[in-house]
Amino acid sequence: VLLQNNISTVKVVKSEDKRKIEVVVNTLKKDPTQSFEEAMERIYTILRGTSPATMDIAEKYIESMYFSPLRYELGKVGRYKLNTRLKHNVDKSNIGLTKEDLIETLKYLIMLTVPNSRLEIDDIDHLGNRRIRRVRELLENQFSIALSKMVKSIKERMMLKDIQSLTPKDLINARLVSSIIISFFSTSQLSQFMEQTNPLAELTHKRRISALGPGGLTRDTAGFEVRDVHHSHYGRICPIETPEGPNIGLITSLATYARINEFGFIETPYRKVIKGKVTNKTEFLSADLEDKYAIAQANA
Repeated sequence: VLLQNNISTVKVVKSEDKRKIEVVVNTLKKDPTQSFEEAMERIYTILRGTSPATMDIAEKYIESMYFSPLRYELGKVGRYKLNTRLKHNVDKSNIGLTKEDLIETLKYLIMLTVPNSRLEIDDIDHLGNRRIRRVRELLENQFSIALSKMVKSIKERMMLKDIQSLTPKDLINARLVSSIIISFFSTSQLSQFMEQTNPLAELTHKRRISALGPGGLTRDTAGFEVRDVHHSHYGRICPIETPEGPNIGLITSLATYARINEFGFIETPYRKVIKGKVTNKTEFLSADLEDKYAIAQANA
């Protein structure tokens, strides 16, 4: 049959682990596509709900949807987490999704199905998978929304009016930006009047962490696991200082010596032990890095 169809080479799936082969074979059985073009058409149809006019349109759409930094951006945090989890060395400056990311992700998912692979599923409550979004990041997002609206407004004015007579003053409306920023500080769920009873109350308020708000949890749907104390909180989040009532465990405070690194992850200081002796050398570790070392209690 192969000779009749002029097939000279055949790719064979080979692995010492039968489970890996089963995953690949089952995927090939499930996937109805037989070529690159068919796969592109199927993906485009699923995403858009209609068939593409040409393959070029489908390819450009998928490329711009997932691999263009303007449409799909991981950010420096996403790049750091992908490189750490998948253990590959994509340049940190590349904040977009790459084909290598997809390939390594699929490899990781396949390895998770293999017994004794020593790979673990991410714990959503682990502080290595949770980060702090500071005021500057929240404000940056609002500013980005404001600029997008300004761009849309400028394009509309350029279409309606004579371009020759327009000036930058006629096109740019700065009130769009200022109104969104003012609205953020006055109406946002995370915007509060600072406690100024005394300096200690002010410091405490500034170090408070909330899991509520836009993009976060709600007090009605948050379960026990989210509110409970996690082992990764050690030295990072105070296990005692949290309000009673419906917000318990959702509003917490940073521990005394904890700090937030450039990626938004909470770090805590540890004194290094060299050859069985505790030294005065201090290193700040995030929760995911901490798991790689043996940690002793502070009073040990």
